[in-house]
Amino acid sequence: MKPETNNDILQGTMTMLVLKTLATEPLHGYAITQRIHRMSEDLLRVEEGSLYPALRRMEQKGWISAEWGTTEANRRARFYALTPMGRERLHTEEQSWQRLTRGVAMVLQTA
Repeated sequence: MKPETNNDILQGTMTMLVLKTLATEPLHGYAITQRIHRMSEDLLRVEEGSLYPALRRMEQKGWISAEWGTTEANRRARFYALTPMGRERLHTEEQSWQRLTRGVAMVLQTA
């Protein structure tokens, strides 16, 4: 039986997960969800209903850019790419995540 994921925790990490996923190449929305799922070894599932509003927010903040392209299945889709500002934000998110997980680990070890 696979452990359930906590959607509240996933929501709090959505920006970091998407930026990290786009760090190597531009992807369309469905490919982002599939890559996160695959990279997490099936532990994390990003719902499209959560992903697209997050992508819009990140685009408005200048962390990603989007342009229309064609998928492997020959369909039109918006492809999202990390901007230089997005790389900086990813670095900040990763540092924050490291501090948070270190703190949680400390509490779990002493409690």
